[in-house]
Order: sequence, then C-alpha cells, then structure tokens
Amino acid sequence: MINKKKIRSYIARIPFAVKIYFLVISIINFPRFVIDYWRFKKKSKNERFPSLRLRDLYPCLTDRTIDTPIEPHYTYHPAWAARVVSKIKPEFHVDISSFIHFSTIVSAFVPVKFYDYRPVKLNLSGLQSEKGDLMALPFGDSSLQSISCMHTIEHIGLGRYGDILDYDGDLKAIGELKRVVATGGSLIFVVPMSGKPRIEYNAHRLYSYDQVSSMFSDMELREFSLIPDNHKETGMIYNATKEMADLQNMGCGCFWFVKK
Repeated sequence: MINKKKIRSYIARIPFAVKIYFLVISIINFPRFVIDYWRFKKKSKNERFPSLRLRDLYPCLTDRTIDTPIEPHYTYHPAWAARVVSKIKPEFHVDISSFIHFSTIVSAFVPVKFYDYRPVKLNLSGLQSEKGDLMALPFGDSSLQSISCMHTIEHIGLGRYGDILDYDGDLKAIGELKRVVATGGSLIFVVPMSGKPRIEYNAHRLYSYDQVSSMFSDMELREFSLIPDNHKETGMIYNATKEMADLQNMGCGCFWFVKK
C-alpha cells in the first residue's frame, strides 16, 4: 500500500526551484505522452497484458533526455570509497551514516557494519545495521581498522534529521571518528567543499580545504580526490590539489586518512 504521508514528506524536501523545473517539463511533455499513449494503445493486441486501462496510467514525463542524468556527489563518492576499501582489504568495514547504497554494495565483498542515528531495516548477507550516534560512537578507543563517514558530518547539529542543535556538532563528531580509528587504521571521509566555506541552514555546511586539513592535522592524508563543479567535463579528479578545491562553489572532497 502506498504511504502517502511518506511521499508527501519526500516531496517537501525537494528544493522549490527543482519542483518548478520538473513541473514545467511535465507540462511541456504531457501532450506528447497523450499522443504516444493512444498510438501505443492501437498497437496493443491484448495478448500478454490486460488492455491499457486509464487507472493503470503512470506518466513519466521528465525522463526523455539526451543522456542519463546523475547526481554527481552521490554517484562518484560511493564508487571512489568502494575502491579505497578494496585497497585496504579490511577484515570488516564500519560505516557511519553514509549513503546506504555504499554499504549494501560493499557488503558483497567485505562484511559491513552500518550505524545510523535513524537505523535502516535491511536483510542482506554481509551487512549489519544498528543505531549509532556520531556524538557518542559505540566503539572503544583506537578499535577500528577501517571506517567511513561520508557526506554526513556537514549535517551534524543542524537539526535537519531530528538531532540536537549544536553549532560545533561537526567538530565533536569528527573527534569521535578520530577516537575510534586504530593506529594505522583508515578513515574514509567525504564532505561538500567550497572556496567560500558557509552554512546553508539547515541543509549542510560547506568546508574549505584548509578547514578539513586543520580538523585532521593529526592524521596522514593518503589520498584526496575531488568531484568538481564541472564534473561533466572532468569527471572525478584523483589526487586533486588544494588550489582545485578552492575554486569550487559546491564541490565534493573525498579524503582517505590514516591514523598515525
């Protein structure tokens, strides 16, 4: 049964400008949809499926595009992180509140323990999911060899997901991540980046390269890769530089740190 309340909740989170864009595209494409429907209906022989009933209509009015659109941050950064995990080859990997698709895929070749403030219910081999609070991680000091926290820290303390308002919540959460990483262990860390750091309340924070470097000055940077604003032209930039990061309005910085 369709959960209308949940659907309305998802729609409410979509930026207003994006809603307007899709509304305009849908209006433009609707006449074509009607024409195509009647053309297709004439071709229907009712041999394999029931006749095309109006109650079964499911108009998809925004998918007629030249190429397949992607959300660059959430397409590139999980793919990058999975490649890092394949280099680390840990006995198991712990992920804290990252994009859930990352854990579901990586768990196919490395056991993954996924923790989130809002735990997810999944039944997959190699994947465990439990509740976890970044402000008080349920691990001992220096206990984890491989851990990731991606596109998550920027939200901590802004109240967006029902968490407690805390201006320095991100710094406290980073302190927890560094606490639980074992000496010689890896931390895969991803945040949105800009040459002009800012808070876009209550969505997220955007960090400069210098800010991230300062927050992790006691760890070794093994790799820094960047998903730039002009990702369509460059793709993901591996072994990127501070200067590249400083040119971004809303890029995505991918850091592989190792605890000294």
